Amino acid sequence: MKKAPLLILAGIASMAAACTQTPVTSPANSTVTAEATQPNLSLISADELREDLFTLSSDEMRGKRAGTEDELRAAAWVAEQARAAGLEPAGDDGTYFQFFPIKRTKVTDNSTVAINGKPLILWKNTWVTSPAEINVNAPVVWLNSLADTARQNLQGKVVAMTLQAPSPLPAQGMSLWNYRYVASALRQQTNALKNQKAAAIILVTDKEAESDFGFIGHVFEEGTYQLEGEAARQNTNAPVLLVHSSVAPALKQKNAKLKADIGVDSFVYPSANVVARAPGSDPSLKDEHVLFSGHHDHDGIGAVVDGDSIYNGADDNATVTVALIAIGKAWVQQPGKRSGLFVWHGAEERGLLGSRWYVEHPTVPKESIVAVLNADMIGRNAPDSAALLGSIPPHRNSTELVDMALNANQEFTKFSLDTSWDEASHPEGWYFRSDHLPYARAGIPAIFFTTLLHPDYHTPRDEAEFIDIEKLTRMTRWMYATGWAVSETMKRPATDPDAKLER
Repeated sequence: MKKAPLLILAGIASMAAACTQTPVTSPANSTVTAEATQPNLSLISADELREDLFTLSSDEMRGKRAGTEDELRAAAWVAEQARAAGLEPAGDDGTYFQFFPIKRTKVTDNSTVAINGKPLILWKNTWVTSPAEINVNAPVVWLNSLADTARQNLQGKVVAMTLQAPSPLPAQGMSLWNYRYVASALRQQTNALKNQKAAAIILVTDKEAESDFGFIGHVFEEGTYQLEGEAARQNTNAPVLLVHSSVAPALKQKNAKLKADIGVDSFVYPSANVVARAPGSDPSLKDEHVLFSGHHDHDGIGAVVDGDSIYNGADDNATVTVALIAIGKAWVQQPGKRSGLFVWHGAEERGLLGSRWYVEHPTVPKESIVAVLNADMIGRNAPDSAALLGSIPPHRNSTELVDMALNANQEFTKFSLDTSWDEASHPEGWYFRSDHLPYARAGIPAIFFTTLLHPDYHTPRDEAEFIDIEKLTRMTRWMYATGWAVSETMKRPATDPDAKLER
């Protein structure tokens, strides 16, 4: 197994230097007292949000992909902003950081695939859909349909056929539609073929798959990620290759043959949560925490779209990263009765890895976390629209927390709320795709603020120039006002006794 490259270790060293700095004290000219019972929304500055947003989502940050020095550089930047805002370090060992190991598994660069002795080019006209050791030298049998499997013995042979459209198709307008189309088609078709005891399966891309294949191919090339120490994902079925339609004629030739020698590399990289704290003002409540949650990573450098290969992640999730900085600064200037805990999670885009790690290794007593206010993408779409996930069953796990958020919106920000994305039947499953989820599964009251998806989601067009700064400011104030209500209420919000997620 290979360890982190030297550039990443250098990034850790620079971050360690930042850890040694002490937090800045509250601004001397603050006119807000600790006895205030209302949130001071004027402490959330649109100009500061804009400045931080354009810095964090600039091309210089290179998309902040988890497991790279770019993510660590972004984490160091976030920690420095937290320090400058006066927040205390609340990570491991008196620092702002909580490092955790993530394991990446990918196909080796020297792997080879050939049809009829002619080499294919990995990640150009052939893709390994799941990293696995593959050594195949076997004849190819072309199938015109799945019905052909009943007419011949395919054991030990390579099955090849065109990728078939999944049933049902992904919902019209669903995010990453082509990726979901390919993923569903692969799953359904390989499930139908897995009992044939074939040596390998080759599926040929159809026109739908090829219409927007850059992102899909990049996902396959990157491989898989998981927390180090988790049980490896075992794939005992025949290996599956996806090939471009231009390869189909070779597969249909008489006596066609596949020769594939594919190896796997595993790497362990550091990722980091950034954790900071603003102490509360009430002696009896300051040991309890209102946790504000977001993630600071994104997709890094990827497939080129319209000449741009940097997936900046301005909305996803720089908007929330800078929002938490602003809320933290406000909490320092006007402390709530309970302490504010701010966790910028790493490696969310690789499978909620940072939040999963923090729930299992909290830097404060887990029982001291009274509520989690998470956000993901809070700066796009219609100016007055938003959503609060976790507000209706089966996703609601604390009616009291939801009521606080709804009351804060009604009193201060007055967004029109879309509840449809919180329904269990919504095709996006958006509730299950952000960092509140591990906390909710741990039984902690949790809600999820968002302004929902848009066509630039997970593309290089998710840039700061398209963010509605006024809306971002209002969403930040809504989160702040909700957290303030949680902080000022003597009774901590209770979990609903019958709360149970559908999956």
